[in-house]
Amino acid sequence: MTTTDPNDTRLSSWRLLAGNPVTLVSALVLVAVTVVAVTANWLAPYGVNDVDVPNALAPPSASHWFGTDELGRDVLSRVLVAVQASMRIAAVSVALAMVVGVAVGVVAGYRGGWLDTVLMRVVDVMFAFPVLLLALAVVAILGPGVTTTILAIAIVYTPIFARVARASTLGVRTEPYVSASRAMGTGDLYILRRHILPNIAGPLIVQTSLSLAFAILSEAALSFLGLGIQPPQPSLGRMIFDSQGFVTMAWWMAVFPGAAIFVIVLAFNLLGDGLRDVLDPKQRTTVEARRRER
Repeated sequence: MTTTDPNDTRLSSWRLLAGNPVTLVSALVLVAVTVVAVTANWLAPYGVNDVDVPNALAPPSASHWFGTDELGRDVLSRVLVAVQASMRIAAVSVALAMVVGVAVGVVAGYRGGWLDTVLMRVVDVMFAFPVLLLALAVVAILGPGVTTTILAIAIVYTPIFARVARASTLGVRTEPYVSASRAMGTGDLYILRRHILPNIAGPLIVQTSLSLAFAILSEAALSFLGLGIQPPQPSLGRMIFDSQGFVTMAWWMAVFPGAAIFVIVLAFNLLGDGLRDVLDPKQRTTVEARRRER
């Protein structure tokens, strides 16, 4: 009987990721976006709220690469800081959703019975509402702001992680090594930590990448409606809202914030697709077979 070296499997996974140019480019883009988000305050050439009315609606130039808005504020500086805020909100909200959702899904899938039924019915009720509508309801109850936006997005995406975790746990809990561990008298917490969680990590990683993309969109939508990040702090959604009356005379006010949203969301989605090809055994087998044919 042959055994597979975990190091060989890990190395093969990295080779598959590196061999996909789309995934590699999207990962590099996200690394660059992360660096920008961390260093935005130092990279911004001007203050985000430095008003220069005589220089209002100036087109892109050497002094203002992305032009200026209706108050003469530098669009590049505001986009950089807005990307920082969007990435921070997306990361924190998705992390909260993942922690709560995975806990609910793993407990429901592992224990089963009435507990599984009750928890999943609650999840189904939350799924009955459209994502943006549920987020709007949460913000309307708690009031607009950064903290409320984080909570709203976290609440919206918790059921998604719960379903993914439960479905994966149902498949893993019947595996022979789990049954053997349980027969040896091993505690449930040890089984969950040692056997269940490591073996459901793949789908959760893919879902995290996809959820980050939609969290960026959700934050932009809430800010566009005036329920997310509040002025004077810049946000990509609010910048697009403010540009509506100047689209014909200052296209750069809408194009650059919109392009930032587009690039970040697309990169997260493409990275999620690449990770799925590597972490999903069925998808991975298909990808490897196609490459051998070439």
